[in-house]
Amino acid sequence: MRNALFPALMLSSGLLLTPQVAQADEGQWQPYQMPSIAPQLKARGIDIPAKQLADLSQYPMNAVVGLGYCTASFVSPQGLVVTNHHCAYRAVQFNSKKQHNYLAEGFLAKNFEQELSAGPNERLYITEAVTDVTKQVNANIGTDPLERYENIQANRKALIKECEQDQNYRCSVRSFHNGLEYFLIKQLIIRDVRLVYAPPESAGAFGGDVDNYEYPRHVADFTFLRAYVGQDGKPASYAKDNVPYKPKSHLKINTKGVKAGDGVFVAGYPGSTNRYRLSSELSFASDWLYPTLAKRYQLRIDTIKQMGANDQDISIKYAGTLAGMANRMKKYNGLLDGFKATDINGIKQNRENDFRAWLANDPRNQSFQQQFDTLEELLVKQRQQRQDNYYFNNAQSSSLLTTANRLYRLAKEKQKPDAEREEGYQQRDMKLFKARLNRLDTSFDIRVDKALWLQDLTAYFAQQNRIAPLDAALNQHHSGTQLSEQLDTFYSSTSLTDSSKRLAWMDADVEAFESSQDPFIQLAVALYDTKMQAELESKTLTGQLSKARPEYMKAVISYYQANDWPVYPDANGTLRISYGMVDGYQSADALYKQPFTTLEGLAAKHTGIAPFNAPEKLLTAIEQQRYGDYKVDSVYRDPASWLCRLFSCMAKPERFDTVPVNFLSSVDTTGGNSGSPVFNGKGELVGLNFDSTYEAITKDWFFNPTITRAIHVDIRYVLWMMEEVDGADNLIKELDLVGN
Repeated sequence: MRNALFPALMLSSGLLLTPQVAQADEGQWQPYQMPSIAPQLKARGIDIPAKQLADLSQYPMNAVVGLGYCTASFVSPQGLVVTNHHCAYRAVQFNSKKQHNYLAEGFLAKNFEQELSAGPNERLYITEAVTDVTKQVNANIGTDPLERYENIQANRKALIKECEQDQNYRCSVRSFHNGLEYFLIKQLIIRDVRLVYAPPESAGAFGGDVDNYEYPRHVADFTFLRAYVGQDGKPASYAKDNVPYKPKSHLKINTKGVKAGDGVFVAGYPGSTNRYRLSSELSFASDWLYPTLAKRYQLRIDTIKQMGANDQDISIKYAGTLAGMANRMKKYNGLLDGFKATDINGIKQNRENDFRAWLANDPRNQSFQQQFDTLEELLVKQRQQRQDNYYFNNAQSSSLLTTANRLYRLAKEKQKPDAEREEGYQQRDMKLFKARLNRLDTSFDIRVDKALWLQDLTAYFAQQNRIAPLDAALNQHHSGTQLSEQLDTFYSSTSLTDSSKRLAWMDADVEAFESSQDPFIQLAVALYDTKMQAELESKTLTGQLSKARPEYMKAVISYYQANDWPVYPDANGTLRISYGMVDGYQSADALYKQPFTTLEGLAAKHTGIAPFNAPEKLLTAIEQQRYGDYKVDSVYRDPASWLCRLFSCMAKPERFDTVPVNFLSSVDTTGGNSGSPVFNGKGELVGLNFDSTYEAITKDWFFNPTITRAIHVDIRYVLWMMEEVDGADNLIKELDLVGN
C-alpha cells in the first residue's frame, strides 16, 4: 500500500509521472488511524508503538495542546508550555508598552511571580476524547435544504450541550471528509495562560517577512508559556493566587537532536487543506480568490506599516495583526506562484478525468456521476455568492462596526431559547465573547481603523454590486473627502471605544439598540436584515452541499480503495499526526538545500538592519564560540548510507562543529501546525515546527513529495539560547532532558 492521497508525483513544468513512482510521506492522520499505517511508521524508524500514538490518554499525545490557532506542548510537570514565538506574539504584544517593549527587548520571568497574563483571550485546549457521532448528527435531518442545515446544527448543538455538562470543557462537532463523518471533540480548557519567556523579535522573527516561507532560515521561533489553574486544580480565569497546572504528562527533550535521514513525526492542529476539492474550485481560487485577497492584504499591510513607522503605540498595538496579514499575503502569493510552476490545475484536472472514467466503466457507480454533476452546479452558486458578498462584507471591516454587528446580533439571539441560538451567541460563548470585547483596548487605534475601513469602503463604492441600506447610511454620493469626514463623525460620536460602555451593551435589549444614537450601532441595525438574508441564502446552499459533498466523497473513497490507496481527511483544525524524515531537497537546477542551518550562517546573515538585526548578546556568543553542550560534530549520516548516495554526502563537510539552528523534514504540515512538537522515533522532543518552504505552499491543494518540506526550530538551538544567551537556567531546570 502506498502512503499517499494521490499517487506520488515527480513534477517538472507540468510533467506528470505514472502512479507507480515512489512512496511519499503524505498524510495528516487522525490519531485513531495510526495502527493502520504502522508499517510505514516502522519503515521510517519511528519505534514508538502506533497504538500508543492512537491513545490520547498516553504519552506523548496527552502532552500536545492547542491554542485555538496554533499548537503547543507541555514540557514540564509544572505546566510549562512551549510553542512558536509567532504563535505567542499576541501575548507578548499584550504586555508590551512604550516603557517596556517586550517585542523588541524579549521577556524572561525568573520565577512564577514575574510571569505575566498572556491576555483575556488566550486559552490552552487539551483534547481528551474524540468520538464518532456521524449517526447522531445525521438522524432525522430531512431533505429540504434549509431544514437539513438547521437539523444538522440542532443535532450538533445537542451533542455539544451534553458533552459540556462540566463547564471546564469545550466541545465541538467537526465535519470530516466534507460531511461524510462527524466527530465530537472534547477538550479541557485552561483559561489562565501566562507569558514566561520570549526571545526578542530580532531573534524570534529573524529575517521577518523577507525570509517567511524561505530557506535557509535562522529563526529562534519559540516562546514558553505556562498553564495556571485554581488552587483546587480546576481551570479558572486569571487570578493572582492561581497555581501552575500539573499536566498528565510532559515531553522528554532529547538534547542530541536528529540527523539527516532520521525518522520524525509531528502532532498538532493543522487548520485546513483542500486536497479533495474539485479542479473548478482550484481554478476559482487561483483566478479570482487568492489574487483578490492578496491585493487587499498588501494594501492594508502598507497602510499599517506606514502609520506604525511614525507612532510606536500603533506599531505595538498592530504588531500581531500585521504579522498575520503578512503571513497570509505571502502564502497567497506562494500558492499562485506554485500553481504556475507545477500546473497543479492541470494535475487535478487529469486526476478528475481519470476518476470520471473509472465511474463510467463500472455500472455500480453510475449514481455517483449524477452526484458529481450536482456538486459542480452547487459550487457555481457558492462561488457566485462569495463574489456577490465580498465587497459588502469588507465594507463592514471597521473593528467598531464588527463589534456593533456582534452586539446587536447577540441581543437578537437572546430572544431565543439558548439551544436555538446561533453558535457564538449561546451562553457557553459569553466568556470568550466578553474577552474579545476587552481585547479591543490593546489592539485598536481609531486612526488605523478609519484608514483601513476607508480603503474598503472606497473599493465597495467603486463596484456595481451595491447594498441600499449601506449606501443610504453612508450617503455614498459624497466625494472621498466627504466620506472621510463622515467617518470622522462616526468615530467621534461613538461610545464603543469605552470598554465599560462597550461591555454594557452585552446586557442591552433589542429596543435599546434600535433607539440608540450611536452611529455604529445605528449602522449595525440598518444592515441587519440584509445580512440575515445573505445568511439564509448561505445556509440553504450549505444544506444542499451537506448532501452533495458526502455523496461525492463516497465516490472518491471508493475510487481510492479500488486503487489500494489509503485515505485520510482534509485538515480541519483537529488533532492530527504526520510523519517523515529529516531531509533536504532540490529547490532549483543545481541548488540543493541542505537540511540544517548553523549559528555561523545566522551571523553571516546579520546586517544590523531589521529584519536581519540579531541581538548583540546572541552574536557575541557565536563569535566567542560558546557552544556549551549543544555543539554537534555531524548532522549527517554515514556517507555510505542510501541517503548520502542519493544526495552526494561526500561533497558535504565531514564535520559540522557548531550548533544547529533550523532544519527541514518531509512531514506533512500546514497552518495551525505552527508550534507543533517534532518528535524523534522514540517520541522525544527534537524541534518545533514553524513554517514550510516556499515551494511547498501548494501542498494545501496537492502534495508533491519531492519538494514539500516543513521547517523546524532545532531543540538544540532553543536550549542553547536559553543557556548561553538569555540565562533561562530556572526554566532549564524544569525540563526533562535526555540524550541518546
